[in-house]
Amino acid sequence: MANAGGRPTAPLVLELEEREYLERQIRRRRVARSMSERCRIILRCADGIQSKVVAIELGVHEHTVGKWRRRFLKDRVEGLLDEARPGRPRTIEDNQVAAVIERTLRSKPADATHWSIRSMAGETGFSHTTIRRIWTAFGLQPHRSETFKLSSDPLFVDKVRDIVGLYLSPPNRALVLSVDEKSQIQALDREQPVLPMMPGVPERRTPGYVRHGTTSLFAALDIASGFVIGKCHKRHRAAEFLDFLKQIDAQVPTDLDIHIIMDNYATHKTALVRAWLARRPRYHVHFTPTSASWINQIERWFAELTRKQLRRGVHTSTGQLERDIRTFIERHNEKPKPYRWTKSADEILASVKRFCQTAERTLCGEL
Repeated sequence: MANAGGRPTAPLVLELEEREYLERQIRRRRVARSMSERCRIILRCADGIQSKVVAIELGVHEHTVGKWRRRFLKDRVEGLLDEARPGRPRTIEDNQVAAVIERTLRSKPADATHWSIRSMAGETGFSHTTIRRIWTAFGLQPHRSETFKLSSDPLFVDKVRDIVGLYLSPPNRALVLSVDEKSQIQALDREQPVLPMMPGVPERRTPGYVRHGTTSLFAALDIASGFVIGKCHKRHRAAEFLDFLKQIDAQVPTDLDIHIIMDNYATHKTALVRAWLARRPRYHVHFTPTSASWINQIERWFAELTRKQLRRGVHTSTGQLERDIRTFIERHNEKPKPYRWTKSADEILASVKRFCQTAERTLCGEL
């Protein structure tokens, strides 16, 4: 094989293990960008692509492609690693680094729930800068904590496939609505007037507030258009939910089937609601798995309502709160935009499986 200039280049052939390693480095979230770029260069060169073409594709200089190609041909995967640089010699050994990592992962300080950089430095005798570098290199962040919840629904797989199928391939001559309620929305007024934002000074408000009642919002999101049907009620019962279903029924053309995606809340399953739906064969109900509200797209719209209207809103009555919610819905419906669902059911289930396997291995390691 030769480049455009005629200079011959040695063929680059990857072993199966080498290709798997390079592809794994590209997929890793915490790998350095430079390392990811080198792996992409080698993979493209191994596909028989000329260096000049690879350089254009990846946005690097042709000499960069040639450099890492030669390094790989000489030292294989080890050639992609950064070479040792001149400077002050290391003052901490690998076994000491491993000891810091082990202590970070397997122990807790006596007076706290997690390590801080300075508490770990005091415990190990290293400087806080050394601890910071070790934690950064290995992606350790003891100050951070995330939550998770796995569904215990025995029909989890079937329900995920059913609902994701509606999102990715909705039926013809049918309307797919994501339905839920945002209950107990509080009309909150601050104890003192909000001070507006000024140059160099953010908006300021008192931490205390005065409650002026609550309202509940019933909403349905058309997943195809992004249009929202919403109605506020003082109470949150089956009677109010049935009233909302009647509102939907009045607004949707009679020649369309209606697929409703909603959770397993008791209000949705009362005899009154089930009887009303049974008398209308064009309605098809799809229940989300238990503890899996993330699959209901209306929750994404509720988050937008909270962020844009409710979190920093000031309301002196429930009537004012409901007017603002109706105005928000009207403004949204002037230019509705659907949310794009990207993952297939297989991808979601594979992610859940990987998480469960990782959690099981983690727990087994701690026992």
